[in-house]
Amino acid sequence: MNPTNDPALRSFIPVSADSHFPIQNLPYGVFSVRGEDNPRVGVAIGDWVLDVSLLEARGFFDSTSLRGKGVFASPSLNRFMATGRQAWTEVRTRISELLREDEPTLRDDESLRKESLIPMDRVELRMPVEIGDYTDFYSSREHATNVGTMFRGKENALMPNYLWIPVGYHGRASSVVLSGTDLHRPVGQSKADDADSPKCGPSRLVDFELEMGFFVGAGNDLGHSIPVDSASDHIFGMTLVNDWSARDIQKWEYVPLGPFLSKSFGTSISPWVVTLEALSPFRCAGPEQDPKPLPYLHRDGDQSYDIQLEVSLQGESMSDAQVISRSNFKHLYWSMQQQIAHHTINGCNTRTGDMMASGTISGPTPDSYGSMLELSWRGEKPISFPHGEERKFIQDGDRITMTGWCQGDGYRVGFGEVTGRILPAQ
Repeated sequence: MNPTNDPALRSFIPVSADSHFPIQNLPYGVFSVRGEDNPRVGVAIGDWVLDVSLLEARGFFDSTSLRGKGVFASPSLNRFMATGRQAWTEVRTRISELLREDEPTLRDDESLRKESLIPMDRVELRMPVEIGDYTDFYSSREHATNVGTMFRGKENALMPNYLWIPVGYHGRASSVVLSGTDLHRPVGQSKADDADSPKCGPSRLVDFELEMGFFVGAGNDLGHSIPVDSASDHIFGMTLVNDWSARDIQKWEYVPLGPFLSKSFGTSISPWVVTLEALSPFRCAGPEQDPKPLPYLHRDGDQSYDIQLEVSLQGESMSDAQVISRSNFKHLYWSMQQQIAHHTINGCNTRTGDMMASGTISGPTPDSYGSMLELSWRGEKPISFPHGEERKFIQDGDRITMTGWCQGDGYRVGFGEVTGRILPAQ
């Protein structure tokens, strides 16, 4: 076991058992102190942010391959992500050492502690990555089956290619926004089944999609593919994703080229990026793949992660958020490694900061579905809330919050949350 993943490891900073950010996690983000405009890289530890740009300036990473590179005094993680897995491992090990309860270097230096450790409630979190390109996959067999059943019938639920390739499409990186950003109800064309022509207006069927994304660290050159067995070396870390959707606009526009306005109005991500090293104790087998994938997609061993996921909804008149879905990342049929191997098999180059999302993560039971479309079964089974409220799709003023974590022995490795509210159309 990597010593940074030891369940017995403890930080000198008190961290509760249900915190998402124990010493076994150490997720990266970009922050500035409130009232200042100096964004730089930090690491979450309990209710604090460790200013790693300050530690770098003081020489604490001179023993690593980052010596003299100055990657953390930056408004994004991209410069650090581009350094590759060896540097990622070295820095994680060094930060873990500095935060250990039996290591005096930071613990006993009062001045350094005050400068480098900032309470979470005093910081403003920023977009962690400068995203160049965004690809959204469709990797949940359960979700694809549910949607296919609704629109094509049970016998034709899955398209003929689904069990052979990780289906995906190119999304809009410019409208990827940070958690806490509210979005206006999108406007676009839709056509009722009994109408002679479409109309343009606000979407009536706004939905969330429970997803997770990963960021490319070191990319690949044009014309060269990434083998599935080495794909993990190109993945820096993961984040929560709410890929908002306008179902009525999507239904009208997606043939023949796929989603466009129905998806590009906004995609929300969480501010903390959890590394694959932090997630490694929670690796698990994904679903059995039958038929066996083609050789360039075939990989033995555990390909997924046991990440528990929750979605809650809070309307304007609701006093509390209500959990409406509980799912798990391990339900995905296609793994991240298979996604990036397929993405590059034609020689497509990926670049540092590119984001790839999983597609809606639905489980096998109705309470584990990852969208309102499925939870309300296309509006035929409205979701009931206390005090008599119902939802078929998202109403103006509704706030959607997603969270996720891996449960260890007495600790959690979590992602925090991604939240956003739908405002009326402009």
